[in-house]
Amino acid sequence: MVEVFRTNVTDRSQANWIIDRIQNTFQDYKASFDLDDCDRILVVKCATGVQPLLVIDLLHGIDCYAEALPDD
Repeated sequence: MVEVFRTNVTDRSQANWIIDRIQNTFQDYKASFDLDDCDRILVVKCATGVQPLLVIDLLHGIDCYAEALPDD
């Protein structure tokens, strides 16, 4: 399963820190950012499924905006 999020993360070092935080909090999740995209995309993958609200809550807890993008 893959979930894609729009974020307000602009800094590569912050993005790397968030990736580490996600992957340490959710052991089976693999995360990556595309900061070149206008929506500063966060992609989170997990074979057993991603819980988007938990990812959003984690980012909100560190004062970052995140919104799950709909599947198209």
